[in-house]
Amino acid sequence: MCEVALEPNVVSYNAGISACENGGNWRLALSMLSELQEAALESVRITYNAAVSACEKGGRWQHALSLLGEMRRVKLEAGAISYDAGISACGKGVQWQQALSLLGAMQGVTLEPDTISYNGGIGACEKGWQWQQALLLLSELRGAELEPTVVSCNAGVSACEKGRQWQRALSLLGELLQMHFEPQVVSYSAGISACEKCGQWQQALSLLGRLLRASIELDFVGYSSGIRACAEGRQWQHALWLLGGLRRSALEPDASGYDDGITACEESGRLQQTLSLLSEL
Repeated sequence: MCEVALEPNVVSYNAGISACENGGNWRLALSMLSELQEAALESVRITYNAAVSACEKGGRWQHALSLLGEMRRVKLEAGAISYDAGISACGKGVQWQQALSLLGAMQGVTLEPDTISYNGGIGACEKGWQWQQALLLLSELRGAELEPTVVSCNAGVSACEKGRQWQRALSLLGELLQMHFEPQVVSYSAGISACEKCGQWQQALSLLGRLLRASIELDFVGYSSGIRACAEGRQWQHALWLLGGLRRSALEPDASGYDDGITACEESGRLQQTLSLLSEL
């Protein structure tokens, strides 16, 4: 446009910033926003929405918050899209307090948080190891007559795993099934890990069996937690089977996986299997 002596207008800049947002190029999005302002063109909500979303995709929570503050200064009312992107950005930056602050700010400007808003807050609390806050937001989500999604419950299960709340983790997995959502491998793995950490090896193995019956491929966390649960329950056959599964997959067993397998065999009096694992290790 500049080469043919055409002056870019607000529509041009909005399209450019949106393209940068879709491409995850937050630096270029902010640069174009700055150019728009230097050209004394009036920014509109869609301009900032795209810029905040670009910062969210780039995990730049400070820039996202700065843009939301700038919108207030120029008397431009931020919408749910901008707030949701800001909350998600704070989650990626493990800034759970900031995410909760934005959720509160939405209600302060008579914007009702939606499922996306709550999911962002729950995810931020999960990453910040704040299981109580994550479950509180899940409760608020239901209280607002919104339906939890797979994303909501996955983050809740993971938060419970970090807080060693195995019963709550199992309750959320059950809730997913009641809503006819099939829990994903991350949900099962977090649930298995929560049970294993709390010495509930039977529950961990029950979840492991449910996952395998659903033909869902285990991830490294699921395998490792399952092997530890087997060691606690002296289930040496299951431990060896899981170690074999790790070897057959693209995942490689680590030293702790072998340690747990050796413990399961040793405590079951399986000398030959114990020596075989030591040899492999």
